[in-house]
Amino acid sequence: MRFIEIEEEDSVSVTKRDNEYHTYADYLRWSRTSGDELINGTAYVREASPTSTHQLIVGELYHQVKNGVKGTPWRAFVAPLDVRLPWSEEQDEDVDTVVQPDVFITRDPQKVDSRGLRGAPDWIVEVLSPDTARYDQKKKLAAYERAGVPEVWLLDPRARNVAIYQLSQGVFVQPTVLRLEGQTAVAVAPEIVIDWSAVVAELQAVLNVS
Repeated sequence: MRFIEIEEEDSVSVTKRDNEYHTYADYLRWSRTSGDELINGTAYVREASPTSTHQLIVGELYHQVKNGVKGTPWRAFVAPLDVRLPWSEEQDEDVDTVVQPDVFITRDPQKVDSRGLRGAPDWIVEVLSPDTARYDQKKKLAAYERAGVPEVWLLDPRARNVAIYQLSQGVFVQPTVLRLEGQTAVAVAPEIVIDWSAVVAELQAVLNVS
């Protein structure tokens, strides 16, 4: 699929650390607990912490996903947790893409280790923020496609919709865009059903306070 074309300055709170090529070995030396990522050897750092809206929505999503996978082989995770996305069988130290998806699942226990996850999750949801949306929509989505993530959701709190990308023959097809209404099941894990009323309630609570 064709990804959104953006300029670097459009993602003002996610910037390049430098112009060097980095691997996971380098990342382990300079990365902080959260906010730093590595995509195709380029290091990106987040200049500010996520917003309260972002965190409340991520928390609600993780709560629902965690409940949905109880009693199943699926395991649910929430950021910050490193996900290494190797190109092939290279050693960890040589992996050049390391990301921290907001919420994700896997049913392969072999991918989980003390460092986080090595290999593509089965489903990822990213909650877009004004300053990081285009970074997520272009760079991270392309990394997920390359790694073979079967399903990715990009949730936009401002537009109150979610774009659902599904992999077909190695590429993401045109996304299905849904309003945050009713319920939506995860295609790769139908036992996970997101109730959007609870998500919107968290969003509305923030708006009422502000």
